[in-house]
Amino acid sequence: MISSGERDLMSLLQESIDQIHRPTDAHEPLLESIGDARFVLMGEASHGTHDFYAMRAELTKRLIEERDFTAVVAEADWPDAYRVNRYVRGFDDDAEAAEALAGFRRFPQWMWRNTVVVDFVRWLRDFNARRSGGTARGFYGMDLYSLYGSMQAVLAYLEKVDPEAARRARFRYSCFEDFAEDPQTYGYAAGFDLERSCQAAVVRQLVELRRAAADYRRRDGRVAEDEYFYAEQNARLVQNAEAYYRQMFEGRVSTWNLRDRHMVETLDALVQYLDRHSNGARTKVVVWAHNSHVGDARATEMGDGGEVNVGQLCRQRWGGDVVNVGFSTYAGTVTAADNWGEDAQLMAVRPGLPGSYESIFHDVGFDFVLRLHKLNEEAAAELRRPRLQRAIGVIYRPRSERMSHYFNARLAAQFDAMIHLDQTRALEPLERGAAWTPQREFETYPSGV
Repeated sequence: MISSGERDLMSLLQESIDQIHRPTDAHEPLLESIGDARFVLMGEASHGTHDFYAMRAELTKRLIEERDFTAVVAEADWPDAYRVNRYVRGFDDDAEAAEALAGFRRFPQWMWRNTVVVDFVRWLRDFNARRSGGTARGFYGMDLYSLYGSMQAVLAYLEKVDPEAARRARFRYSCFEDFAEDPQTYGYAAGFDLERSCQAAVVRQLVELRRAAADYRRRDGRVAEDEYFYAEQNARLVQNAEAYYRQMFEGRVSTWNLRDRHMVETLDALVQYLDRHSNGARTKVVVWAHNSHVGDARATEMGDGGEVNVGQLCRQRWGGDVVNVGFSTYAGTVTAADNWGEDAQLMAVRPGLPGSYESIFHDVGFDFVLRLHKLNEEAAAELRRPRLQRAIGVIYRPRSERMSHYFNARLAAQFDAMIHLDQTRALEPLERGAAWTPQREFETYPSGV
């Protein structure tokens, strides 16, 4: 049953939204809101919803074609995404888009090995091939989970340019050999026994690599610069990933903050690098990440608890050059797992809880774009009040949904725009296990759990 307060809010929202009859209806109001921004942060309310990925990809194409955006930076591991970057820029290491995404082997594969991303990567390569001159549009990762993959990338680079430096790096990185390429095991051991920490080794390796930068970069023009930049970012990632896993048993806030700061540092380093090779043009970037990363943490209960995130840090660093866009849904299906490391499943998404943003948006009666920066004062005041907001990551636990997937947020301060797609469907993985089948009969969950 709708309360009178919710009915009043719905009435206010009716005056401030653009209805979506078909997906492209969202483009024009969002392009108007984006204006001349350099950083467009596009979220997702789950890591497994086709509609979020598809609309985000189509909007990104418009920004690349019409607004001269330079790069897509995703919540993905740097070395795996860089393989995709080489593919879209015309290198022939891989024969096709799905092969270029083969580096994404660890859980959750479906975040990047899915039908939407394959189509987008193929489009981006074709777009670059059609261009005559200018900077190729790239695809990059900004996450820090690839501890061992990034170490291998640093070693491979040094083997080519400086075998003696590679020998020293291999010795330093051998500190991790006792942990069977399991970073969580390393984190547990190092967190409780500082003598087993590899912190000093990874710092020394990054310092040495940076000291040799001028020599390495001048060897073969732009190609050498690109390869050095790729290696340096991997070495920095190893340093931050070591700290992340070492701190993971100290509490969520410290590791969350380290991760999101790493992502923004990566974004900043990439923009500075691309700016140096842009012939005076401003680098413009689309960021793809979860709502919980791109919505300003200061407007959420996570921020109240001391967490920062990409959206907050970007606004603090680049101010009005940043526009962040969130997504929401009321019900449908989602690709997710029961627990970390388990197979992807096709799951039913429960209807939004009463009083949540999802429930209020459902009662509007249609899909829409809500441009939060254009709200009148009364509507803005209502949307600055904390309300429940749902976040589904790669794990979905519908039986404990209120505790596992909802937090309080003040929407008007969290995002610049919100796209609500009322009924959504699951993202389609390239690899479908037995648990992912469209014919599955979904359980009906009791309300109020």
